[in-house]
Amino acid sequence: MISEAVFEAGDKLEKLRQVVRGYGTALVAFSGGADSALVLKVAVDELGSAARAFTAVSPTMARRERARAVAFATEVGCAIDVVESHELERPGFKMNPTDRCYHCKAELLDLARPHADKLGLTAVLLGTNVDDLGDHRPGLAASNERGARHPLVEAGMTKAEVRAVSRQLGLSTWDKPQLACLSSRFPYGTEITPERLDQIDKFEEGLYDLGFRQLRVRYHDAVARLELEGDALAIAVEKRQKIVALGKASGFTYVALDLEGFRSGAMNETLTQLRRR
Repeated sequence: MISEAVFEAGDKLEKLRQVVRGYGTALVAFSGGADSALVLKVAVDELGSAARAFTAVSPTMARRERARAVAFATEVGCAIDVVESHELERPGFKMNPTDRCYHCKAELLDLARPHADKLGLTAVLLGTNVDDLGDHRPGLAASNERGARHPLVEAGMTKAEVRAVSRQLGLSTWDKPQLACLSSRFPYGTEITPERLDQIDKFEEGLYDLGFRQLRVRYHDAVARLELEGDALAIAVEKRQKIVALGKASGFTYVALDLEGFRSGAMNETLTQLRRR
C-alpha cells in the first residue's frame, strides 16, 4: 500500500516541475547537496539545454565535494561551469560576524547573476527548502536582494520531501548527509583563514574515510569538537586513537567528542549569548 506521504511527495514533484518550467531558462547554483541536486535534475528534465549548472569553489568548499558536483552534473546530463569565488576577500566575511552567510551568498550571486546574463539565462536558482526558512539564515536576504529564485520553497518542499522525491527519481544524492560550507565550523567572531579551513577539511576527510557519514568538526582554536550522529558516538569511542591521530595530524592539539551529537546550525546556539552581550 502506497502511503499518503508518497502521494504528497509526488504532488510536490509535479508542483516543482511546474515552477521550474515557468522560469523558461535557468542557471542552477549547484553546491552538490541533496537540495540543489534535485533542483538541477528537474531543471534538466524540464528545460533541457536551457538549464545549466554553476558551481563556485573556494577554500570554504570541501575538496571532495568539488569533484562530486561535476560528477553529478555529468550524471544528469547538464553542462556545468566551475568558477573560483573569493568570499574570504570580501569585507565582513573573514572576521566571521553573525551575518557571515549574507556575504557568502552575496559573493555567489554576484558571480552567478552576470554569468547567467552572459549566457542568456533568465533565472538563477538556489536549493533553499522550506525548512531553511526557520533558522538564522542571513544568506536569504542576500539572495532575495539579488533576485534569486527558490523553486523548492515555491513548491512548498521540506527537506524530508526533497529526500523522498530524490529517491523516487533515483538520484544518488537522496540520502546524502547535510552539507554546509566549511566556514560554518567556526564560532562567530573567530577569524576564518585558508589555513584553518584546511585543518577542518583534512580532519573531516579523514573521518569520512573511517566510515563516519553525518558529521561536523567545529573549530575552537587548539580544540576540535566533533559532532557525530547518535549511533556513531559509541563507534567514535572505539576508534578514538585513530580519531585523535587524525586530529593532531590536522593541526589540532585536542580532540573533543560532543555528546549532544550532530545538529545542523549548532554554532547558532551561541547567538543568544552574543545578543545579550
